Amino acid sequence: MSYTLIYTVIMLSALGVILALILFVVAQKFKVIEDPRIDEVDEALPGANCGGCGYPGCRGFAEACVKADSLDDLFCPVGGNDCMANVAKVLGMEAAAKEPMVAVVKCSGSPEFRQKTTVYEGAQSCKISSALYSGDTGCPNGCLGLGDCVSVCNFDAIYIDEKTNLPVVSEEKCTACGACVTACPKDIIELRNVGKKERRIFVACVNEEKGAPAKKNCEVACIGCSKCFKVCP
Repeated sequence: MSYTLIYTVIMLSALGVILALILFVVAQKFKVIEDPRIDEVDEALPGANCGGCGYPGCRGFAEACVKADSLDDLFCPVGGNDCMANVAKVLGMEAAAKEPMVAVVKCSGSPEFRQKTTVYEGAQSCKISSALYSGDTGCPNGCLGLGDCVSVCNFDAIYIDEKTNLPVVSEEKCTACGACVTACPKDIIELRNVGKKERRIFVACVNEEKGAPAKKNCEVACIGCSKCFKVCP
């Protein structure tokens, strides 16, 4: 074996050792020490990664909880109050109980009350359809019935009724994560408090037109007459 080859092997080996030492020193100097409580909080969360808390997944929410001085503005809608109580226990804080919420659909315009005026043949997406036109009925505000809200729900808590072509929320499955609210381009879905005896009062219509055209397009359209205010005790 020539001395040149031996020197080459020695030089490369020495260079490898030196570079390894440099990488080790740099890694030690700039390493980020993660708070171990983040893992504990993450384990206390349901692991749905739905984003309903406003953070990118449960891990992001866990990091936010650990960094926060208070849990007042932090809440996991899927885990609910019991989950937040466990998080608070890990962090030595207190978590205020919040009223449970559920998604509600503010549209009653089924084919019985809202006749079709056009035939839509395109992508089966509310978002795409809404960008192209106002819908296949005369109502520009009503549900398109193409199921974007259904496709984004990770809990099978919403489905399209075959008879009414409107979304129906399964309240026992709904976690109030808000995914369907964000997905609806017509803004007809919102989160409401479950209410006493699981009853809620809301207007199932988001009509913005005046009375005559609204009633022409949908028989059950709200025209803002305020009669319900007058008779409601």
